[in-house]
Amino acid sequence: MAGNSDPLTPRAKIAVTAGKAVAAASRAAGRGSGSVIGGRVALKLDPDLLARLAQNLDVVLVSATNGKTTTTRLIAEALRAAGPVVSNALGANMPAGITSALAGSSDARYGVIEVDEKYLAGVARDTDPKCIALLNLSRDQLDRAAETRMLAENWREGLAGSKAVIVANADDPLVVWAASSSPNVIWVAAGQMWKDDAWSCPSCGGVMQRPGDDWFCGECGFRRPTPSWALSGDHVLDPHGSAWPIHLQLPGRANKANAASSAAVAAVFGVPPQVALERMYQVQAVAGRYDVVQFMERDLRLLLAKNPAGWLETFSLIDPPPTPVILSVNARGADGTDTSWLWDVDYTRLTGHPICVIGDRKLDLAVRLEVADQHFQVCENLDQAVQMSPPGRIEVIANYTAFQDLRRRVGN
Repeated sequence: MAGNSDPLTPRAKIAVTAGKAVAAASRAAGRGSGSVIGGRVALKLDPDLLARLAQNLDVVLVSATNGKTTTTRLIAEALRAAGPVVSNALGANMPAGITSALAGSSDARYGVIEVDEKYLAGVARDTDPKCIALLNLSRDQLDRAAETRMLAENWREGLAGSKAVIVANADDPLVVWAASSSPNVIWVAAGQMWKDDAWSCPSCGGVMQRPGDDWFCGECGFRRPTPSWALSGDHVLDPHGSAWPIHLQLPGRANKANAASSAAVAAVFGVPPQVALERMYQVQAVAGRYDVVQFMERDLRLLLAKNPAGWLETFSLIDPPPTPVILSVNARGADGTDTSWLWDVDYTRLTGHPICVIGDRKLDLAVRLEVADQHFQVCENLDQAVQMSPPGRIEVIANYTAFQDLRRRVGN
């Protein structure tokens, strides 16, 4: 985008400086990265700061229930082929955290920004994005997030008439409904493993028909659009029908889907699929997710799963039985305090794995596993659970704050 080299007013500069000072003080006090509190202070001093910071950037926004942190990272790697990138790589994805991230770089050409689903429309208004990637919508944080159809409606209204190129998953009816109000959409066949939030038509409420990989509403005719990009096994198919191999160190089908969407986004900025996909190989772990760490003479693989769709995808990539599995669930503010979603997860997929259960809500999880007829043991903490497992690999699956607790304990 054209623009003068220094878009910041004196007030904005003071706001950025104050925000950085507060963030540094927060870090020094051992209270995390400080990006959120720093961003809050900066926005208090200059409410228009996010828009000012974004005005010299070509911005990509990434939003979804699952996979947005990873996809943001993959897109950022791909776009570095075309110029310097600033990104909220640590996942602080509300306006304060986004403002902090953008304030940290003055020479970037691209801004690759993960956005919490509830804030997408507002952040899109402020940052005037060139591209918006919409991956999926499913139930999450039942006490905080509006039901998925309301979120889709918010997206649809917020993005209506947007100048941005929308890169959207053609396999998720809620995402298609949200994106369909935009004049310029690139559809990606990225797949949808979890279908339990998309049985009724978001357009009319009718029952969705799902023959094979297709879907349509038998009552109003709302249907799956024809994709121009597609995930096909270990390849991405581009709009010309060429197949490009996916090179990832990240495991699982869900990350291949994230790579397919990321390649479509990169192409909007002129980065060819081959270059984009090769660059994505650099990503080994994302904010600790998928890391393998040595702890008490075992190899722990740390896996984040925050909601039913995420748990389903995670079960598909763990090593086969009898690999031990440790499950950890909390229900603190950042997780959502309602654990009834545990009943939506198919835990019979863990049959044959020795299971240990830890976390604040280990007893809720134990009841759920008992009903699913799984063999498990309730443990007091990670150390006890690891001691009960044989040497070798252990898969550790945790929801959001439980995952942070685990990373602190293993020094990751």
